[in-house]
Amino acid sequence: MKIELYKTLKNLLETATYIRDIKGEDFFEITSLINKISEVYDNFYQYEPSYLEDFVKKTKEQLDILLEQGEKTLTPYEIVKITRHHQRFTLQDILENVYDSYMELGGEGEINIDPAIVCAKAMLVRKVGDEIFFHQVMVIGHEKGHGEEFREGGSAKPWGNEKALRYMKMAETEGIPIHFFIFTPGAYPIEDYPGAAQQIAKNLYHMAKLRVPIISFISEGGSGGAEAIGLADMRLMAEKGYYSVISPEGAAAIEAKISDGRPPRELVEKCAKALKLTAKDNLKFGNIDRIVPEPLLGARRKDYEFFKRLKIELIRATDEVILQTRSIKFLRKYAASKQETENFKYYVNWDLDEDEIEILIENRYKKYRKMTQWAIHENKTLFKSFFDLGHTISIKLKNEINYKILKQGQKTFKKFLNELTSESTLLLKPVSDPIKTVYNLIVGKKTGAKLVTHSLQDDDIPTYISPLALEDKTITCPQSEKYSCPDLWVPDLYGEFCGVCPNCGYHFPLEYKWYLNNIFDKNSIRTFNDEIASTNPLEFEGYAEKLKAAREKTGLNSSLISFEAKIGGISLIAVMLIAEFRQGTVGVAEGEKFIRAIELAKLTRRPFLALVHTTGGIRIHEGTLGVVQMPRCTMAVRDYVDEGGLYIVVYDNNSYAGPVASFLGSAPYQFALKSTRLGFAGPRVIKETTGQDVPPDYHSAENALKRGHIQGIWDRRELRKKLFTALLTMGGKNLYYRW
Repeated sequence: MKIELYKTLKNLLETATYIRDIKGEDFFEITSLINKISEVYDNFYQYEPSYLEDFVKKTKEQLDILLEQGEKTLTPYEIVKITRHHQRFTLQDILENVYDSYMELGGEGEINIDPAIVCAKAMLVRKVGDEIFFHQVMVIGHEKGHGEEFREGGSAKPWGNEKALRYMKMAETEGIPIHFFIFTPGAYPIEDYPGAAQQIAKNLYHMAKLRVPIISFISEGGSGGAEAIGLADMRLMAEKGYYSVISPEGAAAIEAKISDGRPPRELVEKCAKALKLTAKDNLKFGNIDRIVPEPLLGARRKDYEFFKRLKIELIRATDEVILQTRSIKFLRKYAASKQETENFKYYVNWDLDEDEIEILIENRYKKYRKMTQWAIHENKTLFKSFFDLGHTISIKLKNEINYKILKQGQKTFKKFLNELTSESTLLLKPVSDPIKTVYNLIVGKKTGAKLVTHSLQDDDIPTYISPLALEDKTITCPQSEKYSCPDLWVPDLYGEFCGVCPNCGYHFPLEYKWYLNNIFDKNSIRTFNDEIASTNPLEFEGYAEKLKAAREKTGLNSSLISFEAKIGGISLIAVMLIAEFRQGTVGVAEGEKFIRAIELAKLTRRPFLALVHTTGGIRIHEGTLGVVQMPRCTMAVRDYVDEGGLYIVVYDNNSYAGPVASFLGSAPYQFALKSTRLGFAGPRVIKETTGQDVPPDYHSAENALKRGHIQGIWDRRELRKKLFTALLTMGGKNLYYRW
C-alpha cells in the first residue's frame, strides 16, 4: 500500500513540475505546491499512511484544477514547449505501446546509422468480433529520446534520411503500409554526402509515387526536416503538436534582425502566434487531415489511454486511404469515420492490386494539388479566366490529337517500315521501296534528325546593357589578393565581361533582367500567370507592407516569373526565382506558379528550365502554407520527369533551404554558375545548430560538385551556349522536337 503511495507521489511531483515548465513559475501557486510535494516525497517514510493518503488525494485535486486552468489559457508557444518537454512521448514510447510487436532496423540506440531516425518492422492487431487480424507496417520516424544527446533532439542527418528512404523502398517491395512519425525541430544542417537538402529532395521525389499507403503523424514538425518523411496520403497531428516553417525563436531572430544572442521572450511568443503553427491552425488551412486528441496539457510517456486512441487512429487512417482505392467501400468507409474503440466492426485488407495502386498514387497527387488553393490570389478578370481555361483545353486537345494519334501512328508505321526494309533488303527490296516512296510523299521525307534545324544565332540576342555598367569607375575583384587580379573598369565588367572577372573567373552578381535579355532568343519570351500574387494568408503583422514594397520595387506580384521562351529555336517553359522580390523566397503564389508552369511543359512536351537567380528558402511569413509547397512542387516534378520531360536547374548567387531541398534539388540535371553558394542552411544557422564554424568555401559550387549535389559548374559568359547544348543532348524521346 505504502509503495503504491510512493509511486503515486512521484507521479504527482512529475506532473507538478511539468505544469510549471509549461506554464511558468508564476502560474497560480505551482512553485509552492511543488515544494510541498517534494518535502513529503523526500521524507516519505516519516509520515503515517493516513496522512499520505489524504495528502495525495488533495494534491491530485489541486493538480487537476491546475491542468484544467492551464489548458484553458494554453498559448501557441506553450504548445511548442510541450512538444519539446522531456516528459513528452517519443517514437520509442509509441513502438512500445501502440504496436503489438516490432523489430528495429538499421541499428538500435547509439549503435545506429543515425540515432535520430528509427525504422522498424511492426505489427498491428485488429480485433473484429471474435476474429483477430494482423497487419504488417513499416514504421519510420524521428527519435528525440529522453535526454539522449546522441539523438540530436530528433534532427536527422543526411544519412539518416537516406536510411529512411531505404526502408520506404523495402516497404514498397513488400507491399506494406508506411507509418511516419515526425518529432523533429528540423534537419541537421550539414552538406556532407548525400547532403541535407539533396537527400530531403530525394526522399520527397520518391515518396511522391511510393506504391503503398502512407500515414504520417506529426508531434513536432520543423520545416524541411519534417517534410523528409512527411509526404503522406493521410496526415494526422497531435492535438498539442506544432507544425511550422521555422521555430518561433528563429522567426523572432529574423524579425528583430538578431544575429547573436536570444530574441526577447515577448517577440518569440508573438511569432509563435503569428506563425499559426498549432494543430487547429493546420487543420483549418488544410495542411493536415485529422487531429488526434490528447490529455490536458499534452500526452506524456505514461498516458496509456492516449496510446490506445493513437492505435485506433492509425488503423482507421490506413483503412480510409485504402478504401479510397476500392469500388466497394461505402459502409466500411462510414464505419471507419465513426470508429472510437479498439473493437472494430469491420475489416479492411491492406493489400492493393495494380489498379488500386494507380488510384492511390493519383489520389495522392490530387490531395497535394488541392492544398493551399484557397490562399491563391489571382488578379484576373472573369473574361481572362474563361479565355485561359479555353486556351488550356485547346492545348490539351491539340496535343492529344497531335502526339497520341497522328504522330504516334506515324512512329508506329515508320518503325514497321524500317523493320520490313531491314528484313527484306535482299529478298523483298522491290516490294518495300514502292511502299516507302508512297510514305515519303504523304509524310514528307526527312533528310536528317530534326534537331539539325536548330542553331544558335547571335542575331537572336537583343542588345542589353546592364544598369550596373553605366557607372564610370573601377572595382576590385574579391579574389584579387589570391589571383593578383587587376582592378576592373565597371562598363567593361558588366558589359563585355558579363559580370565575370576575366582573370580569375569570379562571378559578380547581376540583375535578373540580364538573364532574360541575354540567354533567350530575341522576342521569344512570353510570361504567363503574372496575375498570381503573393498575399498575407496568415495576416502576419507587417508582412503586407513588405509585399507592397517588393511589388513597387520590382513591378512583379511574386518572386517567381514563369514564361515561354526559345533558345536556338528550341521552345521551352521556364521559371525564375529572383533576388529583388523578397530574396527569391517561396510561398503559396510561387509554388502554384511553379506547378502550373511544369504542368504546361508536361502537356506540351517541352523542356523545363528553372533559373535560380537567388532563393532564400521558404517564406516564413506564410508558415506551413509555404512549407507544403515543398512536397506539392516536388510531386509535380516527379510527374513531369516520369512522362519523359527534361528538367534543368541552374543556380546563381545564393541558393538555400526549402526550394533546394525539394523541387530544385530533385531535378535530374542541376548546374551552378561559378561563384554560386549552394546548400541547406547558411553559416549562421549551422553555427547555432551544431556549434561549429564552417570554412568560407563550405557552400561553394566547387564543393557542391565534389559532393555530387550538382552535375557541373558553368561560366555565365557561356550560359546560353551551355543551355542550348543541354537541350540538344539531354532528355528523352518524349520531347516535342524529338518526335
